[in-house]
Amino acid sequence: MDTLAKAAEALRSAQHIMVFTGAGISAGSGIPTFRDRLTGLWERQDPQRLETAKAFRENPALVWGWYLWRRQQVMQAQPNAAHQAIHRLSGSGRSVTVVTQNVDDLHERAGNQDVRHLHGSLMVPKCFACHRFVAESLVFPIIPAEGAFIEPPRCRRCNGRLRPALVWFGEDLPPGKWKTANRAARQCDVLLSIGTSGVVRPAADLPDIALESGAVVIHVNTLDVSMNGPSEIMLIGPAEKVLPHLIALALPN
Repeated sequence: MDTLAKAAEALRSAQHIMVFTGAGISAGSGIPTFRDRLTGLWERQDPQRLETAKAFRENPALVWGWYLWRRQQVMQAQPNAAHQAIHRLSGSGRSVTVVTQNVDDLHERAGNQDVRHLHGSLMVPKCFACHRFVAESLVFPIIPAEGAFIEPPRCRRCNGRLRPALVWFGEDLPPGKWKTANRAARQCDVLLSIGTSGVVRPAADLPDIALESGAVVIHVNTLDVSMNGPSEIMLIGPAEKVLPHLIALALPN
Protein backbone atom coordinates (compact mmCIF):
# COMPACT_ATOMS: atom_id res chain seq x y z
CA MET A 1 0.00 0.00 0.00
CA ASP A 2 1.48 3.38 -1.00
CA THR A 3 1.58 6.33 1.40
CA LEU A 4 -1.41 8.13 -0.14
CA ALA A 5 -3.59 5.01 0.12
CA LYS A 6 -2.36 4.42 3.68
CA ALA A 7 -3.24 7.99 4.65
CA ALA A 8 -6.66 7.70 3.01
CA GLU A 9 -7.39 4.48 4.90
CA ALA A 10 -6.43 6.14 8.20
CA LEU A 11 -8.82 9.04 7.52
CA ARG A 12 -11.59 6.74 6.34
CA SER A 13 -11.52 4.70 9.55
CA ALA A 14 -11.17 7.69 11.91
CA GLN A 15 -14.06 9.13 13.88
CA HIS A 16 -12.20 12.03 15.53
CA ILE A 17 -9.93 14.06 13.24
CA MET A 18 -7.88 17.14 14.03
CA VAL A 19 -6.82 19.33 11.09
CA PHE A 20 -3.81 21.50 11.93
CA THR A 21 -2.75 24.04 9.31
CA GLY A 22 0.12 26.47 8.81
CA ALA A 23 1.36 28.99 6.26
CA GLY A 24 1.90 26.33 3.59
CA ILE A 25 -1.83 25.92 2.97
CA SER A 26 -2.35 29.65 2.35
CA ALA A 27 0.75 29.91 0.16
CA GLY A 28 -1.28 28.12 -2.50
CA SER A 29 -3.66 31.10 -2.49
CA GLY A 30 -0.81 33.53 -3.13
CA ILE A 31 -0.33 34.72 0.46
CA PRO A 32 3.43 35.04 1.10
CA THR A 33 5.05 33.52 4.15
CA PHE A 34 7.69 35.19 6.32
CA ARG A 35 10.28 33.25 4.32
CA ASP A 36 9.31 34.90 1.04
CA ARG A 37 11.32 37.86 -0.23
CA LEU A 38 9.62 41.20 0.39
CA THR A 39 9.81 44.40 -1.65
CA GLY A 40 9.30 48.14 -1.26
CA LEU A 41 9.06 49.55 2.26
CA TRP A 42 9.19 46.04 3.74
CA GLU A 43 12.38 44.99 1.94
CA ARG A 44 14.58 46.33 4.76
CA GLN A 45 12.26 45.14 7.52
CA ASP A 46 12.38 41.87 9.42
CA PRO A 47 8.73 40.72 9.59
CA GLN A 48 9.35 39.09 12.96
CA ARG A 49 10.50 42.44 14.37
CA LEU A 50 7.34 44.12 13.09
CA GLU A 51 5.20 41.55 14.91
CA THR A 52 5.98 42.76 18.45
CA ALA A 53 4.43 45.13 20.97
CA LYS A 54 7.80 46.91 21.19
CA ALA A 55 7.76 47.68 17.47
CA PHE A 56 4.21 49.03 17.72
CA ARG A 57 5.12 51.34 20.61
CA GLU A 58 8.16 52.66 18.75
CA ASN A 59 6.58 53.08 15.31
CA PRO A 60 2.82 52.45 15.27
CA ALA A 61 2.38 53.88 11.75
CA LEU A 62 4.91 51.41 10.33
CA VAL A 63 3.37 48.39 12.07
CA TRP A 64 -0.22 49.40 11.24
CA GLY A 65 0.79 49.93 7.60
CA TRP A 66 2.37 46.46 7.58
CA TYR A 67 -0.81 45.00 9.09
CA LEU A 68 -3.04 46.71 6.50
CA TRP A 69 -0.77 45.53 3.67
CA ARG A 70 -1.00 41.93 4.89
CA ARG A 71 -4.77 42.23 5.42
CA GLN A 72 -5.18 43.59 1.90
CA GLN A 73 -3.33 40.59 0.47
CA VAL A 74 -5.67 38.25 2.33
CA MET A 75 -8.76 40.08 1.07
CA GLN A 76 -7.51 39.73 -2.51
CA ALA A 77 -6.83 36.00 -2.12
CA GLN A 78 -9.30 33.14 -2.48
CA PRO A 79 -9.51 29.77 -0.71
CA ASN A 80 -7.72 27.10 -2.70
CA ALA A 81 -8.45 23.43 -3.30
CA ALA A 82 -6.86 22.44 0.03
CA HIS A 83 -9.24 24.68 1.99
CA GLN A 84 -12.16 23.25 0.02
CA ALA A 85 -11.00 19.69 0.72
CA ILE A 86 -10.96 20.37 4.47
CA HIS A 87 -14.50 21.71 4.22
CA ARG A 88 -15.54 18.49 2.49
CA LEU A 89 -13.88 16.42 5.23
CA SER A 90 -15.70 18.46 7.89
CA GLY A 91 -19.03 17.62 6.28
CA SER A 92 -18.37 13.87 6.16
CA GLY A 93 -20.15 13.05 9.43
CA ARG A 94 -16.95 12.71 11.44
CA SER A 95 -15.91 14.87 14.37
CA VAL A 96 -13.44 17.32 12.79
CA THR A 97 -11.64 20.07 14.71
CA VAL A 98 -9.83 22.67 12.58
CA VAL A 99 -6.94 24.46 14.30
CA THR A 100 -4.76 26.91 12.40
CA GLN A 101 -1.64 28.96 12.97
CA ASN A 102 -2.74 31.22 10.11
CA VAL A 103 -4.24 34.66 10.67
CA ASP A 104 -6.25 34.80 7.43
CA ASP A 105 -9.92 33.89 6.97
CA LEU A 106 -9.56 31.46 4.05
CA HIS A 107 -10.83 28.49 6.06
CA GLU A 108 -13.97 30.44 6.92
CA ARG A 109 -14.52 31.56 3.34
CA ALA A 110 -14.19 27.93 2.24
CA GLY A 111 -17.09 27.05 4.55
CA ASN A 112 -15.46 26.07 7.86
CA GLN A 113 -16.93 28.43 10.45
CA ASP A 114 -15.71 26.88 13.73
CA VAL A 115 -11.97 27.44 13.26
CA ARG A 116 -9.55 27.85 16.19
CA HIS A 117 -7.04 30.58 15.31
CA LEU A 118 -4.14 30.01 17.69
CA HIS A 119 -2.28 33.13 16.56
CA GLY A 120 -5.24 35.48 16.23
CA SER A 121 -6.77 37.07 13.15
CA LEU A 122 -5.89 39.82 10.70
CA MET A 123 -9.55 40.54 10.14
CA VAL A 124 -10.50 42.07 13.53
CA PRO A 125 -8.46 44.79 15.29
CA LYS A 126 -8.33 45.40 19.02
CA CYS A 127 -7.24 48.24 21.27
CA PHE A 128 -3.59 48.29 22.31
CA ALA A 129 -4.53 50.01 25.60
CA CYS A 130 -7.80 48.47 26.85
CA HIS A 131 -7.65 45.25 24.73
CA ARG A 132 -11.24 45.66 23.49
CA PHE A 133 -11.96 43.83 20.24
CA VAL A 134 -13.42 46.27 17.74
CA ALA A 135 -16.83 45.23 16.43
CA GLU A 136 -17.70 48.46 14.61
CA SER A 137 -16.92 48.87 10.92
CA LEU A 138 -13.66 50.57 10.00
CA VAL A 139 -12.54 52.09 6.71
CA PHE A 140 -9.27 50.50 5.62
CA PRO A 141 -7.24 52.52 3.09
CA ILE A 142 -5.74 50.91 0.00
CA ILE A 143 -2.05 50.23 0.56
CA PRO A 144 0.32 50.51 -2.42
CA ALA A 145 2.39 47.45 -3.29
CA GLU A 146 5.54 49.13 -1.96
CA GLY A 147 3.92 49.73 1.45
CA ALA A 148 3.00 52.85 3.42
CA PHE A 149 3.13 54.43 6.86
CA ILE A 150 -0.45 54.64 8.20
CA GLU A 151 -1.36 56.08 11.60
CA PRO A 152 -3.63 53.61 13.46
CA PRO A 153 -7.21 54.68 14.25
CA ARG A 154 -8.23 55.28 17.84
CA CYS A 155 -10.39 53.23 20.19
CA ARG A 156 -13.85 54.73 20.74
CA ARG A 157 -13.79 53.69 24.38
CA CYS A 158 -10.38 54.86 25.64
CA ASN A 159 -8.75 56.65 22.67
CA GLY A 160 -5.92 54.13 22.61
CA ARG A 161 -4.41 53.09 19.30
CA LEU A 162 -5.90 50.08 17.54
CA ARG A 163 -3.59 47.17 16.78
CA PRO A 164 -4.05 43.92 14.88
CA ALA A 165 -5.65 41.19 17.00
CA LEU A 166 -2.71 38.87 16.41
CA VAL A 167 -0.57 37.00 18.88
CA TRP A 168 2.69 38.87 18.53
CA PHE A 169 6.08 37.38 19.31
CA GLY A 170 6.50 37.34 23.08
CA GLU A 171 2.74 37.14 23.76
CA ASP A 172 0.86 34.10 25.07
CA LEU A 173 -1.58 32.09 23.00
CA PRO A 174 -5.26 32.59 23.89
CA PRO A 175 -5.66 30.08 26.76
CA GLY A 176 -9.11 28.87 25.73
CA LYS A 177 -8.08 28.16 22.14
CA TRP A 178 -4.86 26.45 23.20
CA LYS A 179 -6.79 24.27 25.66
CA THR A 180 -9.21 23.26 22.89
CA ALA A 181 -6.36 22.47 20.49
CA ASN A 182 -4.47 20.48 23.11
CA ARG A 183 -7.58 18.46 23.97
CA ALA A 184 -8.32 17.79 20.29
CA ALA A 185 -4.75 16.54 19.77
CA ARG A 186 -5.08 14.15 22.72
CA GLN A 187 -8.48 12.81 21.67
CA CYS A 188 -8.15 12.49 17.89
CA ASP A 189 -7.66 9.26 15.96
CA VAL A 190 -5.86 11.13 13.17
CA LEU A 191 -4.09 14.50 13.15
CA LEU A 192 -3.77 15.94 9.65
CA SER A 193 -0.90 18.47 9.70
CA ILE A 194 -0.83 20.68 6.60
CA GLY A 195 1.82 23.21 5.63
CA THR A 196 3.28 23.68 9.10
CA SER A 197 6.96 24.42 9.62
CA GLY A 198 7.15 22.64 12.98
CA VAL A 199 9.24 25.40 14.55
CA VAL A 200 6.73 27.84 16.12
CA ARG A 201 6.01 26.61 19.62
CA PRO A 202 3.93 25.71 21.49
CA ALA A 203 1.69 25.11 18.45
CA ALA A 204 4.35 22.91 16.84
CA ASP A 205 4.00 20.48 19.75
CA LEU A 206 0.47 19.43 18.74
CA PRO A 207 1.50 16.61 16.34
CA ASP A 208 3.80 15.19 19.03
CA ILE A 209 0.97 15.34 21.57
CA ALA A 210 -1.27 13.42 19.16
CA LEU A 211 1.42 10.79 18.52
CA GLU A 212 2.00 10.30 22.24
CA SER A 213 -1.74 9.80 22.67
CA GLY A 214 -1.85 7.02 20.07
CA ALA A 215 -3.05 8.91 16.99
CA VAL A 216 -1.83 8.61 13.42
CA VAL A 217 -0.26 11.84 12.15
CA ILE A 218 -0.45 12.61 8.44
CA HIS A 219 1.90 15.37 7.29
CA VAL A 220 1.26 17.27 4.05
CA ASN A 221 4.20 19.51 3.21
CA THR A 222 6.59 20.42 0.42
CA LEU A 223 9.43 19.14 2.63
CA ASP A 224 9.75 16.01 4.76
CA VAL A 225 8.91 17.25 8.27
CA SER A 226 8.22 13.86 9.84
CA MET A 227 10.35 12.09 12.44
CA ASN A 228 9.86 8.80 10.55
CA GLY A 229 7.82 7.35 13.39
CA PRO A 230 5.71 4.22 12.85
CA SER A 231 2.47 6.22 13.24
CA GLU A 232 3.50 9.02 10.87
CA ILE A 233 2.65 9.28 7.18
CA MET A 234 4.49 11.84 5.05
CA LEU A 235 2.86 13.16 1.87
CA ILE A 236 5.21 15.51 0.02
CA GLY A 237 3.81 18.19 -2.28
CA PRO A 238 1.81 21.43 -2.29
CA ALA A 239 -1.29 21.20 -0.10
CA GLU A 240 -3.58 22.40 -2.90
CA LYS A 241 -2.41 19.44 -5.02
CA VAL A 242 -2.07 16.67 -2.43
CA LEU A 243 -5.06 17.26 -0.17
CA PRO A 244 -7.87 17.07 -2.77
CA HIS A 245 -6.51 13.69 -3.94
CA LEU A 246 -6.24 12.44 -0.36
CA ILE A 247 -9.77 13.47 0.60
CA ALA A 248 -11.24 12.13 -2.65
CA LEU A 249 -9.60 8.76 -1.98
CA ALA A 250 -10.66 8.73 1.68
CA LEU A 251 -14.25 9.84 0.99
CA PRO A 252 -15.41 8.22 -2.25
CA ASN A 253 -18.81 9.34 -3.50
